[in-house]
Amino acid sequence: MRVAGKAVIGWDMTAAVALARALGLNPMVVAELLPELEAVMVRRINEKIGAEDG
Repeated sequence: MRVAGKAVIGWDMTAAVALARALGLNPMVVAELLPELEAVMVRRINEKIGAEDG
């Protein structure tokens, strides 16, 4: 994850694709889907961090 202060700003895409490849997933499919998944997960993680900080 890429982090700035208390906010997550993104994922390490190289590591994410390497993990997907190690799990036997098609890297082309992962490259297509990963940006959408990253956007949702980063938003949700930051919402959770914000809720915990009050």
